[in-house]
Amino acid sequence: MAKETIAGLAKRLGISKASVSYALNGLPGVSELTRRRVLDLAEELDWYPSSSARALSRSRAGAVGMVLSADPLLIGTEPYHMGLLTGIETALAEGDLALMLRMVGNDPAQERATYERWAGERKVDGVLVFDLLLEDPRPALLDRLGLPFVLHGGPETGTSPTFSGTTTDHAVDAATVVDHLHDAGHRRIAHVSGPHRFLHEEERIRGVRERAAGHDMEVVQHEADYALRAGHDAVVTLLRAPRTPVTAVVFGNDLMAMGGLLALRELGLHCPDDVAIISWDDSLHCRLASPGVTALSRNPGLQGRVAAELLLALLDTGTIQTRSMPHGELVVRPSTAAG
Repeated sequence: MAKETIAGLAKRLGISKASVSYALNGLPGVSELTRRRVLDLAEELDWYPSSSARALSRSRAGAVGMVLSADPLLIGTEPYHMGLLTGIETALAEGDLALMLRMVGNDPAQERATYERWAGERKVDGVLVFDLLLEDPRPALLDRLGLPFVLHGGPETGTSPTFSGTTTDHAVDAATVVDHLHDAGHRRIAHVSGPHRFLHEEERIRGVRERAAGHDMEVVQHEADYALRAGHDAVVTLLRAPRTPVTAVVFGNDLMAMGGLLALRELGLHCPDDVAIISWDDSLHCRLASPGVTALSRNPGLQGRVAAELLLALLDTGTIQTRSMPHGELVVRPSTAAG
């Protein structure tokens, strides 16, 4: 049986096509009685408007864009981004919007071209921007293209917001991590961070150094790329250095922490007796590892949901808003047990 059309619904009900369209899309212009008649008939016929028709009636694309500048293989194995995507999809589903996701690797030109294409073809109504960079060019680009956007994970500024977005006080999370290691007796630690080009990594590095200095602790900084192998190689490099070895390693995510555990085993060392390990992201990896890895629980699902809700609000009202994300909660496991 062919799918009914708006014209067909209008004929059945004896009303205009415009009235049917208004009713189906939740727009003013029809009485509540007429709206109810239209919706009841649509439900009876198991009918719904096509996404293209809804987009035209609302002058919207019905989709939100998101570009991730990372290796797709890494995204597919990293629980943090999977949690973010789950939260985003939950919010967008409630707003009846689709997510258009692109993974472009570490190629700024391809990311820029994606935004330009989306804007030119009106593919998306707005975009979510993640992994803010130092002197990030994307806000200015999106402004020029006329694409509404929300920035996720910026630092707390204490000033009137220029853009909608979520903010995180990385200094508080850094203090939580360093205080825990200090209380466990560590005085020389390593911080294996993600790439320094990311604003959140700069904030974390500063927070770790300042808190450690307050405790008279030494921090050895090591830059990596969030991958399992990077965490493994970082531990090998740190523990084979000629200087006094570190007694604890803070990893920027859970995958690197798992790589660190593998390296310790290969080197014949034990965690936490020889080296303690702590992760900035909690996940099933941390819970199932042997030993279980102490980690910051930062609720990526909530972060993704809030970012998407801010974008929906921006599209509906044009109002710029920021939301502070809750501080990470430290989940203590055997990987940092005091000796």
